[in-house]
Amino acid sequence: MFDVHAITRKNRRNFLAAAAMALLAGCAVVPKAPTAAPPPPPRPKPADSAIPVDKERHRIALLVPLSGSNAGVGQSIANAANMALMDTAAKDLRLTTYDTSTDAADAARRAIADGNTLILGPLLADDVPAVSAVAKGAKVPVISFSNDQAAASRDVFIMGNLPGESVSRTVAYARTRGITTFAALVPRGDYGQRTSSALLAAVRDAGGSVVAMEPYDRSAVSLKAAVAKIKAKDGYGALLIADGGSLSARAATQFRTGGSRPAVRLLGTELWSGERELTTTPALKGAWFATVSDNRFAQFSKSYRNRFGAAPFRIATLGYDAVLLTLRVARDWKPGKAFPAAQIVDSSGFLGLDGPFRFGRDGLVERSLEVREVETGAVTVVSAAPAKFED
Repeated sequence: MFDVHAITRKNRRNFLAAAAMALLAGCAVVPKAPTAAPPPPPRPKPADSAIPVDKERHRIALLVPLSGSNAGVGQSIANAANMALMDTAAKDLRLTTYDTSTDAADAARRAIADGNTLILGPLLADDVPAVSAVAKGAKVPVISFSNDQAAASRDVFIMGNLPGESVSRTVAYARTRGITTFAALVPRGDYGQRTSSALLAAVRDAGGSVVAMEPYDRSAVSLKAAVAKIKAKDGYGALLIADGGSLSARAATQFRTGGSRPAVRLLGTELWSGERELTTTPALKGAWFATVSDNRFAQFSKSYRNRFGAAPFRIATLGYDAVLLTLRVARDWKPGKAFPAAQIVDSSGFLGLDGPFRFGRDGLVERSLEVREVETGAVTVVSAAPAKFED
């Protein structure tokens, strides 16, 4: 397609050059004409702007926040992912990290334009819809570190630790210890909704009943009011507190104040993993919660610290395990071809730092979890995580 303005400019230059020659014709010395300007570069052909194809390595994009309030977590995941490449001496994998902190959709577009055929990430649930929308158009699968179950689909796999799995495992263990009736304190919001739904389903499947459930805003005043309401109700043998360590410790202390129902067993979720308040709060002694095993985390943490000079965030193992999963699938994946997403749904699952895990056809992760009991100054395992999936 011609550039009309370029032609006009060229004619103008020729006219001015001719005029200058005429004016200098009567002079004794006529200078050489100026060197002609180089022609403009040719417009790129369609093939030049196509997405690059790497026929020697698999191009993988890692989408995590590298600036802002979540930069520390994102960098920890990125470090762990690169550790996996180093530990396995992977030669056929090219991992490129993209910052999602300002515009997750733009990060996804850049990743796809660079020829990446698989996206690991994003971390935040709010970023998943934007990234998956871009990836879907390019037919690039997404393995997100989020725990937002609603975001899962055929080509969007949710790898984060799901509250529903933790609740189901804890309820199943409680049933083996003779507990049949349950109550719950759940925060308002997406996490609380997912947790309460999981509790109702797990208790129903276990043949028990949920006799009380109180929602609260994540504030001291709202939590205190919810605890007072739950204390006023009778008929439950276990109370689930679906929050992190700080608010759970406060809720437990308020619930136990005045010697209220010492026989009621307190339960937690995967959010309790690694929380310091658990073992320093007397009211939480004897509480149960389910989470992934820490058997391999200690060695990983030591290696991470030696390489990067700081301790990793607990969630960093997701980055490491995502790379292990990719390498497993890459055994039958030809470089330059689309990522075989169907192979992620493998009934035998994968083995990572957090133990066995696998994905269902709904895109949700299933993990092998252990049940822990809180003691004074320590947390012990009372029901080990299964070494493999039985079905």
